[in-house]
Amino acid sequence: MAISAKIVKELREMTGCGMMDCKKALTETDGDMDKAVEYLRENGLAKAAKKAGRVAAEGIVLAYTEGKVSVVVEVNAETDFVAKNEQFVDFVKTVAKAIVDADPADVEALKAVEVDGTTVGDMLTEKIATIGENMNIRRFVRYEGDCVTYIHGDGKIGVIARFDTDVADKDGFTAMGKDVCMQIAAMSAPYLNRESVPADVVEHEKEILTVQAMNEGKPEAIAKKMVMGRINKFYKENCLLEQEFVKDGDLSVKQYIDNAAKAMGGTAALVEYARLEKGEGIEKKEDDFAAEVASMIK
Repeated sequence: MAISAKIVKELREMTGCGMMDCKKALTETDGDMDKAVEYLRENGLAKAAKKAGRVAAEGIVLAYTEGKVSVVVEVNAETDFVAKNEQFVDFVKTVAKAIVDADPADVEALKAVEVDGTTVGDMLTEKIATIGENMNIRRFVRYEGDCVTYIHGDGKIGVIARFDTDVADKDGFTAMGKDVCMQIAAMSAPYLNRESVPADVVEHEKEILTVQAMNEGKPEAIAKKMVMGRINKFYKENCLLEQEFVKDGDLSVKQYIDNAAKAMGGTAALVEYARLEKGEGIEKKEDDFAAEVASMIK
């Protein structure tokens, strides 16, 4: 019998299994939904759905470059142990290459990308079933141009930076770019330069600094003048190009880039960057073993 897209979608929503697996299950069972679910369970696929609610805050951030295209991608799993699993790492590499090749708009579009006859989303479901943990492709950044990537701590933090440069010394450029990426990894500047700081953020910071100065006993007129000096400190701490360069405190990051490019006979300017930290912002479940034992006794 013909298997409609609607019934395949229903089975997928019910089990969390991949589209192709659902279609195969329905084909094998002549469209019987209950038997299709049973078929998926028997083949170890439906169990992936049960894992979907588990917190996945571990995993890795991985970088991949092909030609003039570079990406960093974060894929999460439940435990750090799985992050070292060869199957898992190979899957993340496949995902990164798919991002380079297909240029998907977001994670949902990425899951629809076809690789070797299946989709990335279906590959993810299959890995959840075979490895035995919930997994999630969380986010990625893709840049085209003169880029440098850096991975810190076996995939804990990933950085990608894109430059506008005419430097011919590619090894020298890469070394300079890596220094900048390490700065981004270590100092986590939220903004590239003072021009990129939203006006409302600046105004809010000025209000706080004004109140601070007035609490120190300064008259309002003097407090407002003091704020202008203190806001520069805010820029130096929060704007990457104005930050003190960690490898040479006498230079700002911008001065380091300018000096390094000039020494290589060219120019370079940092255009944009991204920093992905594994599990950042994901609320991890804290297991209270004593409470768990107490509840079992009760």
